[in-house]
Amino acid sequence: MMAVKKRFIFSGRNYCLLLIAVSLIVSGYILMTGGSNSGGNEFNNEIYSFRRITLAPVILLAGYALIIQAIMWNPKTSSSNGNYLSGKV
Repeated sequence: MMAVKKRFIFSGRNYCLLLIAVSLIVSGYILMTGGSNSGGNEFNNEIYSFRRITLAPVILLAGYALIIQAIMWNPKTSSSNGNYLSGKV
C-alpha cells in the first residue's frame, strides 16, 4: 500500500496572518472601551473621542479583512511531475 501524506489545510503563513488579525481585532475592541461615569447623573463626553469613533472601527475592519485574507490564502504547491497546482490534490 502507498502511504498517504497528510497535510494541514492551512500553511504557516495562514496561521501567522490569523494571529495578526486576531490581535488587531482584540486591540480594536480594547481601544473602543473606555472610562466609566463616577456618578449616574453626569454625561461623559469622552465617548465621542477620535479613538472610539474612528480609530477603533478602522482597526476592527482591517482585522476582519485580514482574517478573510488569511482564510482565502492558498499557496501554490508543486506536484510530482513539476506542474503547479492551486493547492488541490
